[in-house]
Amino acid sequence: MGLTASGMTGVPFEVPNSVLAETLLERLTATYAAAADPKRAQSMRTYMKDIAPFLGLPTPERRILSRTVLLDTAPPEEADCVAVALGCWALPEREYHYFAVDYLHRHVKRLSSGFLPVARHLVSTVPWWDTVDALASHVVGGLVAADPKLKSDMDAWIEDADLWVARTALLHQLRYKDATDTERLFGYCVRQAGHPDFFIRKAIGWCLREYAKTDAQAVRDFVARERGRFAPLSVREALKNIGS
Repeated sequence: MGLTASGMTGVPFEVPNSVLAETLLERLTATYAAAADPKRAQSMRTYMKDIAPFLGLPTPERRILSRTVLLDTAPPEEADCVAVALGCWALPEREYHYFAVDYLHRHVKRLSSGFLPVARHLVSTVPWWDTVDALASHVVGGLVAADPKLKSDMDAWIEDADLWVARTALLHQLRYKDATDTERLFGYCVRQAGHPDFFIRKAIGWCLREYAKTDAQAVRDFVARERGRFAPLSVREALKNIGS
């Protein structure tokens, strides 16, 4: 399986040549396809609002299969991660996308700030919460934590017309706890407070609710001060575990 830009429609940059990626994708497609369950695949596709076809692999089984795929493979370089991710995204079935997300999460410390355009491509291609949220919190969040200069990119993403890019900006600090940039967290919530889409309104509440585990009073004070800006869904989610 050759990994070239010409073989991946819609990829806006060069896809690196990677022997490791070719090996992994050959193993992956053979292993996952052999375990496919068409009946379960249909129910999974329906549950995920027909965003993509599925093979029918539940997460625990899929991760066991993934360990088989990864057995005795070398640690990747960044170029290998790019090739694996884009190669998986070029395949239609959603489980291949999940493999890529897990692989990037596992190796996020091997990624430089130069990976951010790839992450954006993944976020905005066949987007739904199942891949976007993991990419936001485990991949984009890791990149920004490692290189604070990328905060300016998040300042642009929060205003993006693509709601999934904006949702990623909202959620990228989800695992930061004490390291959270609260000015950006609260500022991003205010900047998207009037967004009409459920997934942005939900993300506002979710990122506030998560930060409340670190500083509940700061979230209470913020919501009390800005409550009139937010949809009831956002307020309800933000205060879910801490009360008003």
